[in-house]
Amino acid sequence: MLGPIWVLYLMSSTASQQADRQQIQGPAYRILSARLCIRCWDPKDAGLLKAAIDANIDYLRPWAPWVTKEPEPLENRIAWIRKYRAKFDLGEDFVYGIFNPDETEVIGGTGLHTRQGAEAREIGYWIQEKHNGKGYATEVSAALTKVAFEVDKVKRMHIHIVAGNTRSVRIPEKLGFVYEGTLRKRLPDPSGELQDMMVWTMLSEEYPNSIPAKADVKAFDVIGRQIL
Repeated sequence: MLGPIWVLYLMSSTASQQADRQQIQGPAYRILSARLCIRCWDPKDAGLLKAAIDANIDYLRPWAPWVTKEPEPLENRIAWIRKYRAKFDLGEDFVYGIFNPDETEVIGGTGLHTRQGAEAREIGYWIQEKHNGKGYATEVSAALTKVAFEVDKVKRMHIHIVAGNTRSVRIPEKLGFVYEGTLRKRLPDPSGELQDMMVWTMLSEEYPNSIPAKADVKAFDVIGRQIL
């Protein structure tokens, strides 16, 4: 049976840990969801990333304009990772890899993009075709939404989807995002033709009662301290 002094020590220790977490600032470099590791890219990931993209070029082509340059040589992939790692470290944009738990496979890619302004984030994502139907994109989007609101303290979240991508539309619907409308001829397809883009958002006051707020997520800063 624990004595009163030991109980007080445990309570003060827990309170101290919680206070430390509140003082530690983001961004989250590593995020653990129920089945995935979502983390900042490292140049050592270049081979895994190239393998994942090269195997999915035809699958990604209709929805991802950047695929027009694929397949890229390994050195280009390393340079790309270094560029976006630099942006991450500078707090300019936050691009993540999606890995299986032991980080031996790239499941896809995602990001908390800053292009909607200082108090907003936009989620983008792609998942390997062989992992379709497993709910990974929904799991990732829920995890990133939670991190954005609770770590980055944003006011608004965005998910933008090419009109006609019905599989992706189900994700913001499931998570409780609100459909705001369709922007006409906003995003170029691989041939250069402009496509319509659907806009989904969630506001900070809507977040507490949302599915992402209940997601099983842990997040860690650049030196591995837990911040969520």
